[in-house]
Amino acid sequence: MVRNYRFVIGAFAAVMLLLLIRSSTTVRPAVDIVRNPAPTAKRPDVPQDFNIQPVAEGWVDDEKAEQENPALAQAVKEQTTGATNSDTVTSSSNGPCTKEHQYVIMIDAGSTGSRVHIYEFDVCTQPPTLIEETFKMLNPGLSSFKTDATGAALSLDPLLNRALEVVPEKKRSCTPVAVKATAGLRLLGAAKSDKILAAVREHLEKEYPFPVVEGDGISIMSGEEEGVYAWVTTNYLLGNIGGRARTPTAAVFDLGGGSTQIVFEPTFPPNEKMAEGEHKFELSFGGEQYILYQFSHLGYGLMQGRNKINSLLVETAIKEGTIQKGDTATVHELISPCLPPQVVAPKEEVKLSDGETYVVTFSGPVTAAGAQCRFLADKILNKDAECSELPCSFNGVHQPSLVHTFKETNDIYVFSYFYDRTQPLGLPLSFKLDELVDLAKMVCNGEEVWKSVFSGIDGSIQELKKEPQWCLDLSFQVALLHTGYEIPLHRELRTAKTIAQNELGWCLGASLPLIEGNSWRCKVSQVS
Repeated sequence: MVRNYRFVIGAFAAVMLLLLIRSSTTVRPAVDIVRNPAPTAKRPDVPQDFNIQPVAEGWVDDEKAEQENPALAQAVKEQTTGATNSDTVTSSSNGPCTKEHQYVIMIDAGSTGSRVHIYEFDVCTQPPTLIEETFKMLNPGLSSFKTDATGAALSLDPLLNRALEVVPEKKRSCTPVAVKATAGLRLLGAAKSDKILAAVREHLEKEYPFPVVEGDGISIMSGEEEGVYAWVTTNYLLGNIGGRARTPTAAVFDLGGGSTQIVFEPTFPPNEKMAEGEHKFELSFGGEQYILYQFSHLGYGLMQGRNKINSLLVETAIKEGTIQKGDTATVHELISPCLPPQVVAPKEEVKLSDGETYVVTFSGPVTAAGAQCRFLADKILNKDAECSELPCSFNGVHQPSLVHTFKETNDIYVFSYFYDRTQPLGLPLSFKLDELVDLAKMVCNGEEVWKSVFSGIDGSIQELKKEPQWCLDLSFQVALLHTGYEIPLHRELRTAKTIAQNELGWCLGASLPLIEGNSWRCKVSQVS
């Protein structure tokens, strides 16, 4: 009996011991472990040698920490500055960046006029931050001077004088200037264009304090460069490139007078990639690599598009005997479906592919014929041309499908003449392509429709009366975007002349590389 009693007591003690051990090793919730000090608790004084640092993004200098463990300090510094370098002002261990602002002068010698862009950059950020842009333009363009090379060079003086007003005197000798001509001068031919460019370089080097960019600083820019630089400008101003994280980029469609450019970043399935060729452009910007599709369609700018459509009308008239072949002295008269009823375009010069130029006064038909104008615009795109690398856009040029390789959530920006022909007529900055089709129809319908539709848009009717070829221009733009580039009618497009008050186009994109100073040297005045 006693033995059984002792056994029960021993078993009970063993059970209690196990329960005690288990309870002592159980982890309690954090709220029971971490306790906040009472408001009345006395805090210890901070040692005098303890340096309280403000909370900041990136590396904050601490001389004592660097002395005690230089290797660790350097590693932390590299990690933090590397993570924030793309968006914030850089600083060194000696203090904040003290570099002065850098100016760049870029002259766009286009087919219809010349424009100067004077940029002021903060070079303490990566990429540099655009502080201010000054813009001035004048007509006509360099290509209008043809054999007068000296006159072409002197025509830029008002633009350069504006640069003298903007750039501080102490900065002028280290402010590079470049002149980039585009399709207009390209179409003039090498002999004439080379003389004009040589005269421009000599004039700038002798008469102005700005260092002229060496090499191709005064040159005809390739269509490839024109398009890619416009893409850089747009996506830089939108904040799509040069930031901390990679973000989707916008496509760019630029319509000039002599050529049109398309640039976008296509995305392919894992087992596909972009076909090799001149259309492929690999770009490095802000530490990121971009593989772009780009192409410049020379001869498909707005003015060249006009000429191609009018050439079809003249060639048909020659074929039917309405115009005698070779009669370039007479002012001929023809009906054009690309003019609204009762509208006349007097004495238009039409240059045919064989080089002959005819002078024609075009008149609108009795009734609106916008669809027939679209037919002519589609025809000049040569959609039936041989396509050696599928798929193709127009004129036999390979292009990845915008439907299959460019997401609908990505922006498409159309500018230059796309903007100039839509904004005066009240089309919003964001519109669907079928709304551009509707606009073209209303313009081609004539003045009675204009008064009904555009009377509430200030200045629109006056613009339409001043430029008789507005119907042709819009019809060509619709054909180019829909038939040529195969953009669906429901696709949303954006247009703009500026972003954040900065001019769109290729100029800013071409100016950013000049900041580094690898292609120019500060101009030193000789002291006698």
